[in-house]
Amino acid sequence: MSVNRQHKSSVFSTLFGEPDIFLELYNALTSGAYPPDTKVVPATLSDVLFMDRQNDVAFVIGDVIVVLIEHQASINNNMPLRLLLYIAKIYELIIDNADIYREKLLKIPKPEFIVLYNGTDSFPNERTLKLSEAFKQSPEPGLGGMLELSVRVLNINKGYNQEIIQNSDHLRGYVDFIAMVRDKQIAGMGLRDAVATAVTDSLKKGILVRFLKRHSSEVINLITTEFDINIAKRVWQEEAHEDGIEKGIEIGREKGREEGREEGREEGREEGREEGREEGREEGRIYAAVNAVKKWQFSLTDALVLVELGERYREQVVKILLEQGIDFTS
Repeated sequence: MSVNRQHKSSVFSTLFGEPDIFLELYNALTSGAYPPDTKVVPATLSDVLFMDRQNDVAFVIGDVIVVLIEHQASINNNMPLRLLLYIAKIYELIIDNADIYREKLLKIPKPEFIVLYNGTDSFPNERTLKLSEAFKQSPEPGLGGMLELSVRVLNINKGYNQEIIQNSDHLRGYVDFIAMVRDKQIAGMGLRDAVATAVTDSLKKGILVRFLKRHSSEVINLITTEFDINIAKRVWQEEAHEDGIEKGIEIGREKGREEGREEGREEGREEGREEGREEGREEGRIYAAVNAVKKWQFSLTDALVLVELGERYREQVVKILLEQGIDFTS
């Protein structure tokens, strides 16, 4: 990760990063009955799942590693793959390397992955994401032994999963607080004022009192940043999509004309259009990455992740940045 953009805690990770509060939430999510004195060991990693802020918490509870994530933006379908890398790093930290070479079976904590969705897009009550959905399909049956990782995604917006939410005072308070902020924005209040007013109203109504008394000013700054970055991401993604379509049509038309003239076939023109559209989409994402560096001071690495471009595009983005005289960090 870059040196100029530090991982910041979110309100979610600050609140549920407290072991006792995390345990309360885990009991609500699983209908469990772990007593308050249960040993809860932190296992959260930094700079792994999210590039802009810490929106995940992980703990070892008994023989289980629980990774809990909040999502305010659209659900990323690559979350199972990202969590595979995440849990591998946790195992590296908690397992003695020498033990894996012994003949005796090494027992390890069972991983559980839960995403709590409270974004504004339409989303079902619950959904399961599977790593196997990302596997390329082979025409051959193979030898079996497939790797699998499942992620449980729960919608925690108002009206969804009420039984779970009601069984955790802190989750209910968090959901109510976020809903307050959004309602005040809809009523025309500016974001910072909406958050500050929601803090005051929550204290009056007995919502998250202990937490907000300790972190009120921090909460205002964190929520403001979180909401702003989500809006910014949506804009960047729309820019990339629009630029890609526009450039794709332009390139596709030219390729289609050339191939159509040479071959005189409709298939040649259509193939040229489709290839051109795909090239255009890639070029659109390249310029969206440039905009993220130029307008929002993202590092080059973070910008590539944001617009979902691989490392092989780094040189192309660097070339444009240098041509435009834009300062950047890698």
